[in-house]
Amino acid sequence: MSNDQTQLTVTRTVDAPAKDVFAVLTLPARHSEFDGSGTVRAADDTERITASGQKFVMNMHADHMGGDYRTHNFVTAYDENKMLGWQPAPEEDGIAPEGPLGWEWLYTLTPQGSDATEVALTYDWSGVDDKELLQQVGFPAIPREALEESLNLLAATVTKG
Repeated sequence: MSNDQTQLTVTRTVDAPAKDVFAVLTLPARHSEFDGSGTVRAADDTERITASGQKFVMNMHADHMGGDYRTHNFVTAYDENKMLGWQPAPEEDGIAPEGPLGWEWLYTLTPQGSDATEVALTYDWSGVDDKELLQQVGFPAIPREALEESLNLLAATVTKG
């Protein structure tokens, strides 16, 4: 991978309507079910995401982040049954961040007939301009294979209901 790459995108067809996929994506309490990276533990927030500008908090674990931590996720994209995106920011010493730090998770849904949806998952760190953070995290912190596994798990989660 070249050092100038700033995003990864993977796609997969899910055998479910876009509204069913979107229903799972917009419930933070279900995010651990389709996390292929193994970092998402549980959501503090159980309310459904309904608009850009909202925030939800997740309990996480990653060695490169020092173990257990919490992220505040700022919803940056919301288009019902079509798109959902957020930018996370970890808490520091129990203090909530004022805003995101520049990387984004974006799910784009494209119907493929009435019972299938192409789901694209983009992990984009092009907005990270803090050189120390770039070095600390070592983007991409989550490899392509984990993104692909996230879509596989999402498909399984959506089809089981």
